[in-house]
Amino acid sequence: MSRTCRLWIVLVMNLVLVAALVAVGISVRSIGVLAEGVDYLADAAAIGVSIFAIWLSARSTVAGRTSVAAEVAALVNAGWLFLLCLFVTIGAVARVASGPPEVRGLPVLVVSGIAAVAMSAGALILRGDDDEHDVNLRAVLLDTAGDAAAAGGVALAGGIIIASGGNYWLDPTVALAVALVVGFHAAKLIVEVVQALRAQRGGGASAR
Repeated sequence: MSRTCRLWIVLVMNLVLVAALVAVGISVRSIGVLAEGVDYLADAAAIGVSIFAIWLSARSTVAGRTSVAAEVAALVNAGWLFLLCLFVTIGAVARVASGPPEVRGLPVLVVSGIAAVAMSAGALILRGDDDEHDVNLRAVLLDTAGDAAAAGGVALAGGIIIASGGNYWLDPTVALAVALVVGFHAAKLIVEVVQALRAQRGGGASAR
């Protein structure tokens, strides 16, 4: 299966999950589920950028253009994810400070559990690509793995809310924890890609 085909499969999965997560998040007032939905929407846009970069690289006859296009796409992907994590962090902190509202645990558990399984499958699909050094694919894989982890954490919070009949503070707290972890890795990838682009620019200048 080609790299582009793998990305298209994960893109469709993201778009289907966005609709389900946003609908459930609004209906049960779960910031954790809503964060998943917004995250998947941002990832869908980032995957679209990745597919475009691959298409652009395939049409290019200039040496080195493929690598640059992939790294720029990776930078866009990581930037989307970092900004999303920042917004989720602000929203989660505000909700914890003001007192979280009641959240129905069962819908949170079900939809987040499904999302975790789907995104875990998506990560496995992307890891099947032969080129492990493609920074563009690494960025998308990071997003997908982060989605699976986020969904798993929110599903766990939903299960605890069901079992305890309360503890609604877990919903924004889990959203905050996931945002901080994924945001750290996104920032790390941004630095790595920027360094790679600078190195390429320096190498190109030396060659001239």
